[in-house]
Amino acid sequence: MTDFSVRSLAQFCLFALLFALVPVARAVAEGQNPPADAAPDTLVLSNGDTLHGKLVKEVGGKVTFHTEPLGDMDIKWDNIKELHTTGNYGVLAKGVKLKGRNNQGNLPMGTVEVENQEVTVRPPNAAAPAPPIPAKDAEFIIDQKTLDTQMHHEPGFLTGWNGGATAGATLVTATQNQYTVSGALNLTRAVPSVPWLNPRSRTSADFTGSFGKITQPAYTVGGVFTPAATSKTAMYHLDGEQDEYLSSRLFALVQTSFDHNFAQNLQLQQIYGGGLGLTLFSTPRQQADLKATIQYEKQQFILGPPGSNQNLIGSTFSADYSLKTRLFTYVQDVAYIPAYNVPRAYSASETDTVAFPTYKNLAFSVGTIDSYLNDPPASAPPTRRNSFQFTMGLTYAIKSKY
Repeated sequence: MTDFSVRSLAQFCLFALLFALVPVARAVAEGQNPPADAAPDTLVLSNGDTLHGKLVKEVGGKVTFHTEPLGDMDIKWDNIKELHTTGNYGVLAKGVKLKGRNNQGNLPMGTVEVENQEVTVRPPNAAAPAPPIPAKDAEFIIDQKTLDTQMHHEPGFLTGWNGGATAGATLVTATQNQYTVSGALNLTRAVPSVPWLNPRSRTSADFTGSFGKITQPAYTVGGVFTPAATSKTAMYHLDGEQDEYLSSRLFALVQTSFDHNFAQNLQLQQIYGGGLGLTLFSTPRQQADLKATIQYEKQQFILGPPGSNQNLIGSTFSADYSLKTRLFTYVQDVAYIPAYNVPRAYSASETDTVAFPTYKNLAFSVGTIDSYLNDPPASAPPTRRNSFQFTMGLTYAIKSKY
């Protein structure tokens, strides 16, 4: 064993998980309902029914309206006859995107009136209303508070995180006793968090881990005593990344990661690097990023001859893809990590996760973690270069805003 024991690593990962759960508790505690105004907004449906409450937003032809007895309701423009607000809102037409903090003045701002499938914005200073916009061309309607927050404010450390927390376990009691526990925490905070502004920054943190043990009790057969035997598995991964956007698609990044894999004789792999990333496409349903870094990497092994530990200079070339549908969410991360000063010491990994919504913020998830380490030191028993893990569990969706 090296000076960085498995127990120390497990304690470190547990502390990191508990520390990362602080934003989760904050997200759960945050209220999601908009505050009620003294004078409610009015929405008249096409069948003549009238609702009194608060316009929350409109995105892509879907109006979200909040009433106290019914909560948030999503209504399409075709089902709306009239809409009258008392608060101020900004309206973005299709094809228009605010590129920065200084062009808010180009956005029509005021109370909103919808009649005959046309959206009219009346400024609060009694100026002439902006020309009507066909309702089908109103891509976004945003309240003034949200607009100011997203354009001019940065979230606090404990706000704005979104992602998921996953847990799974297996227990078997028979001739052998076996248990396995696994968990994952994925958090991302994008600034701003709305699609009608170009991104400025993004922070992400991920933790995955599993620990299992199989115990064979001691026994005696034909006078021959066989002592108790124990075998275990332990895999932990922790990483963090900070992205700063140079344009709507290009960003600079710094990242760090820590890996432990008992099955691959890997005590600890540390990576510290920086580089560039490119968003290939980003829609409400799909996003794909390519990243490339230059980094320092240190590998420490559990068993091996003297000098097995390595200090490497290399890169990480990775691709991240996510897909959201009504039936499932799919996330894939693929990485190749070459080492330039020791070419044989390269590694690679792929993580795939599919989550199926079940009830409210809960989902059933399945996933695979496939890692390859090309240059583990000689050991007994021999170390396999490839490690594959299949997991199942329950995922709680973390939703937060600022």
